[in-house]
Amino acid sequence: MNPSSAFARVLVDELVRGGVTDAVLAPGSRSAPVALALAAAERDGRLRLHVRIDERTASFLALGLAKASGRPVPVLTTSGTATAHLHAAVLEAHESGVPLLALTADRPPELRATGANQTIEQAGLYGGAVRWALDVGVPEAGREEAQNRYWRSLVAKALVTASGVLSGDPGPVQLNLALREPLMPDGDDLPAEFHGRPDGAPWTAALPSPGYAATAHRLPPRTLVVCGDGPAMAASGLDDAFPWPVVAEPSSGQWGRGLRAGVLLLGAGEWLAAHRPDHVLVVGRPTLSRPVNALLADPAVTVETVSAVPGWADAVRASARVSRIFAGADGDADADWTASWRAAADRVGSAVDAALDGSPSLTAARLARDVVAALPAGALLVLGSSTPVRDVDRLAVPRADVTVLANRGVAGIDGTISTAVGAALVHRGPAFALMGDLTFLHDLSGLLLGEGERRPDLTVVVPDNDGGGIFAQLEPGQDRYVADYRRVFGTPHGRDLVAVAESLGWAASRVRSSSELAGALALGGPRVVVVGTDQRAEAQLAGDLRSAAAAALQD
Repeated sequence: MNPSSAFARVLVDELVRGGVTDAVLAPGSRSAPVALALAAAERDGRLRLHVRIDERTASFLALGLAKASGRPVPVLTTSGTATAHLHAAVLEAHESGVPLLALTADRPPELRATGANQTIEQAGLYGGAVRWALDVGVPEAGREEAQNRYWRSLVAKALVTASGVLSGDPGPVQLNLALREPLMPDGDDLPAEFHGRPDGAPWTAALPSPGYAATAHRLPPRTLVVCGDGPAMAASGLDDAFPWPVVAEPSSGQWGRGLRAGVLLLGAGEWLAAHRPDHVLVVGRPTLSRPVNALLADPAVTVETVSAVPGWADAVRASARVSRIFAGADGDADADWTASWRAAADRVGSAVDAALDGSPSLTAARLARDVVAALPAGALLVLGSSTPVRDVDRLAVPRADVTVLANRGVAGIDGTISTAVGAALVHRGPAFALMGDLTFLHDLSGLLLGEGERRPDLTVVVPDNDGGGIFAQLEPGQDRYVADYRRVFGTPHGRDLVAVAESLGWAASRVRSSSELAGALALGGPRVVVVGTDQRAEAQLAGDLRSAAAAALQD
């Protein structure tokens, strides 16, 4: 067997023995040995292989698989610009702690810096965004035994590092695979010495689990807990008996324990001044709300941060204490103060419902609330960045029986369909995604399910306001910028998204009323459900909702 094919067989064997169950590839020539080894492993029932035609889609599919399963997922590319298309997903995996394994096939060293076709400087391409990067030595004939140990050990290290087994800090890893021709197998059987350790055990089997001690906290009576995006283990102490009020982002893993419309309470200045917490415990990485950042920046509030990983979020540099793992809390909550937060949240929730139900059309804001309410227990919900995740955060009734994921590491809109498809493929139950029209159009190739590929039970719901509707709710949407708004912010696309989805092989329909929504969500996927909305009307409704919340808090 030629060296490249032998290396590929060992690489894939050690990935499987290290716990990998899913792998993703985008086709290429330089990556052919590893692609064929992955295909052979799938035929043998050792892993599931997912093939996509472009690398960005492939990388975000792998991100979704890894995010939903918690296991490392490799994504394989050929050399050259193909490797650059992984960068956005690598950045998201870096910031959100997802175990993504970038396998980037490369030309051997003698072809680098020579002008050889499809050759760039790939080693270290992702800079500080990876937990570890290695330029793997070129497989050579005649050194099989020594190379076998080397290959297996580096794959084991890559999986351990990506998983955060020892560091407690999972994230992406790059293995840059320099391969010489011949790249296709020559038909020889794999030599016996390539079948692994003599005892047949995975190299990762004896690795210890992290030994970090959990810390119990004594919290002051008027403590507010803010849960941002991040591993749910960081907030494992927030059980049902936890007495302090919690404001949790949908993708925090603690959303079901949070107050409804908590960010609207934080944005109500007069009410907040009378009910301000003395202490804020931050768990995870808050990313969604300006009122949250304003509270954390308030010098009258003491901020304490809990992080499941060595790097912690402190965007306003206000943390007076940082702790490793949160195991629970003791201390006496101010019962009257806590009750006032919960009562206020109930009043705001009722006011929000009245405003949403009073709207003459099915708005994006109402859609966010109603989609969450209509999901079956055990469902997965993937939220697009921009408006949908914020609408769910502000308006939906939090649910503990639904798993919510979002790419909040870098909060980009790219790759959202692919992330949702990947997460749906490993979720046990129906999956749904809520994303804006530009987010949907940005990743249309994520809808392409090639021959032999698994079809996800995924329903993608798209509020279609014909462009970048979030800008109508921000400073660019002010009347004084109206002359340029449509061209440079509104960016209307004018496409029929039902027809677009159908052209890519997905069932699709348009929903025009709230009464039609539940039925459309019950049909199963793969499916796209489109709801037409209006940018300016959405901006007006956002203002009306804030006013309704403020009025409810004055009662």
